[in-house]
Amino acid sequence: MPQLNTAIPQPVVWQQATTEQQQQLLDRPVQAVSAKLQQQVRDIIGQVAQQGDNALLALTKRFDGVDLTSPELPLERVAAIAAQTPANVKAAIDQAYNNIRMFHLAQQPQDITVETMPGVLCQQKFAPMARVGLYIPGGSASLPSTVLMLGIPAQIANCAERVLISPPAKAGVHSGELTPAICYAAMKCGVTGVYLGGGAQAIAALALGTESIPAVDKIFGPGNSYVTEAKQQVSQRAGGPAIDLPAGPSELLIIADDSAEPAFVAADLLSQAEHGPDSQVILLSPSATLVDAVRVELATQLAALPRVEIATQALAASALIITADLTEAVAISETYAPEHLSVQLSDANTWLPKLTRAGSIFVGHYTPESGGDYATGTNHVLPTYGFARNYSSLGLLDFYRRYTVQEVTPRGLANLGTSIIDLAAEESLDAHLRAVSLRLDSQRFLQDIALVEGKP
Repeated sequence: MPQLNTAIPQPVVWQQATTEQQQQLLDRPVQAVSAKLQQQVRDIIGQVAQQGDNALLALTKRFDGVDLTSPELPLERVAAIAAQTPANVKAAIDQAYNNIRMFHLAQQPQDITVETMPGVLCQQKFAPMARVGLYIPGGSASLPSTVLMLGIPAQIANCAERVLISPPAKAGVHSGELTPAICYAAMKCGVTGVYLGGGAQAIAALALGTESIPAVDKIFGPGNSYVTEAKQQVSQRAGGPAIDLPAGPSELLIIADDSAEPAFVAADLLSQAEHGPDSQVILLSPSATLVDAVRVELATQLAALPRVEIATQALAASALIITADLTEAVAISETYAPEHLSVQLSDANTWLPKLTRAGSIFVGHYTPESGGDYATGTNHVLPTYGFARNYSSLGLLDFYRRYTVQEVTPRGLANLGTSIIDLAAEESLDAHLRAVSLRLDSQRFLQDIALVEGKP
């Protein structure tokens, strides 16, 4: 085999690795949040809490290198910038919008009404979140796709206020603003307010509110380890916002056999590695021949990438693993619980029932992970860090509150009252008991029950 870039991982035979080595292969690059990072985020949140817009502007200058006079980008300016979007990019956004909207429209919740017993009516209802914050990462890339992934379900749910915030561009024609593609996507999704800011400070502004930015009920959107930590911290504050899910640095796990095309596998791995230096990609295969071929392809394709430095750093924390068989590969994947899972097998669909711990699954040789990132219709905001074990991918229901309603008629209370009284007595909660017994013993109840039953 020719000499390869040293950043490309050496293949590891899973069964020859120690338990500790196996664990290290599956450790996320930033999984262990340092006490220093936690304190840095806490300090940033404190600054925004005390100084509002001034803190956000100062931190934007410090971290993003952009000196702004206001965090707001007026909608009139957003519309003007959106108009500068190239025609081919508009067409691509339009198609992605249609597919994402179609898939999320099918997720619309339905209220339910159930009479659990005669005279006892229970309902489940849904109400949209009143004010949502949509965080769009920036910095090294413009991400109009994330605007669509957050903005479309917020639009379908009819959230009254949809507040978007994203780091300002550092250079170019739109320095200190947002790119035309982001603005076009924002206008298409009916965003009601656009603001400039990134990182933990942007999350703090959405959570706490500033002179310019309204505090929101729930924060959506992926980001780096600082963004993820900030979301978790603000959600734990008294009266703080809800958050969607732990969506941090990108990750992809591929399970492949000899039927896989090495060039396809390598391209998919690099498509996630180029997201950021803290991204992680893993290949699992029982075929050493395939793994070796993928390594060669990685070297060839990596050298041609404009974001070669970022992808190279990500590969340093990635792994190419040779498994005993596909059963072992599936078991490793279920343990790792990847954000994205690509199944490039000759009989991929037969393995799907065993693969449930993943944010989103890509089946077959012609389903690139980047399709889900942009335009197939599924949402690309997904749980990372192994949280796919107990968190779901983002969907329309995340933009609603679910609540219940119950109504009990006199006959219903007559039927159910004794059970409530007995349970309250069992738990020694006398006030609960009396809330029922007082009604059952009241003259009003006796009159109402007689009226219902037609008795004089």
